[in-house]
Amino acid sequence: MADVTPYDTSGSTPFDTDSQALDEVVTFTSELIRIDTTNRGSGDCRERPAAEYVAERLADAGLEPALLERTPGRTNVVARIEGTDPSADALLVHGHLDVVPADADDWDVHPFSGEIRDGLVWGRGAVDMKNMDAMILAVVREWARHGIRPRRDIVIAYTADEEASAADGAAHLVRHHRHLFEGCTEGIGESGAYTFHAGPDLEIYPIGAGERGTAWLKLTAEGRAGHGSKVNRENAVSRIAEVVARIGRHQWPVRLTPTVRAALTELAALYGVEADPDADDFDADTLLGKLGHAAALVEPTIRNSANPTMLQAGYKVNVIPGVATAHVDGRVLPGSDLEFAETMDMLTGPDVEWEFQHQEIALQAPVDSPTYAKLRAALEHFEPDAHVVPFCMSGGTDAKHFARLGITGYGFAPLRLPVGFDYQALFHGVDERVPVEALHFGIRVLDHYLQTA
Repeated sequence: MADVTPYDTSGSTPFDTDSQALDEVVTFTSELIRIDTTNRGSGDCRERPAAEYVAERLADAGLEPALLERTPGRTNVVARIEGTDPSADALLVHGHLDVVPADADDWDVHPFSGEIRDGLVWGRGAVDMKNMDAMILAVVREWARHGIRPRRDIVIAYTADEEASAADGAAHLVRHHRHLFEGCTEGIGESGAYTFHAGPDLEIYPIGAGERGTAWLKLTAEGRAGHGSKVNRENAVSRIAEVVARIGRHQWPVRLTPTVRAALTELAALYGVEADPDADDFDADTLLGKLGHAAALVEPTIRNSANPTMLQAGYKVNVIPGVATAHVDGRVLPGSDLEFAETMDMLTGPDVEWEFQHQEIALQAPVDSPTYAKLRAALEHFEPDAHVVPFCMSGGTDAKHFARLGITGYGFAPLRLPVGFDYQALFHGVDERVPVEALHFGIRVLDHYLQTA
């Protein structure tokens, strides 16, 4: 950032977000939604128009963004803001530019209209995650206007391909452009710091401090092909069906990671429930039954999981095929990889083979770190009655790839949401939208945190 005066936040209140930034965060969210970056996982996505959009606005703020591709059109953007303390570790702030598909026939508002109506910005990416992309842009441009510099270097990364394998996105950046992230020890990204209405006058703001690992599996059953009218004890369809049913019924044991343990302890205190996760007779399921709506924040992450999602077999009703396949979406808690593999061996048995089609690591971030404390403080500064708790994400983000550079990731894309606004249901859902006031809250919190980080 050129020609700016270092802004000293020590012992002072950070510069308040200005009105232009509040306007721009709404405009940028809307305009980014209008750029269709649908990622179907088939390689036909083109993030480049969105990448050029953000790169142009970063350049207007005095930065020197690099546009980086593994595949033509699958574009990432990386830029660095120099901090005032050269000895401080750098912070990564990242968001992805691609979105999942949307069928316009199912929506009340066209998913790529970016329409602003009734105080809401509508469209695919409004919550996942062009809202956060817009917040980052608006903050950086505000800093340029007022000569603000953070204490530590901040590396901004807009990535491609997060909604598929990330091979053209974060994985490519980590593998081939790691020098751009030099000095980064921590990062913030999607899925955290939003309002979770757990009950009357109980507003929870979960901060992501962990992710389950990804274990997408392909199961293959081989048998004896033959006529559908004949007895066949080696039917590949029967074999795969039995295994899929067995996997679907399996009850995985409770495994409490430090992040989930902290979440349960803090949520129990909020509900006035006595709970000691370290006790020998501790029953996690019983505790979840006492946590009301807040149980949804923790329930998916007290265990590994394996959900059958796809089946393929045969080509004609009177022909028994020789091969049948199935696919399973597995998710694995930190430290549970061996247990997961051994369990799949047991569930599949001798007649069905299984293999990883896609595998990614689980993550865990400390909840007693100075960074987590500052994230909490930024939320509480603007929402004093907020109950901030850590949580482990049931799925995954680009943080998994950046972790390979030694970067500890937190989910922090702040939004203050009204009662009845089901944020989690809008991820990949129909009529995705975000309130304008939520964007205003989010940019204030993000601005405050980044100035004090």
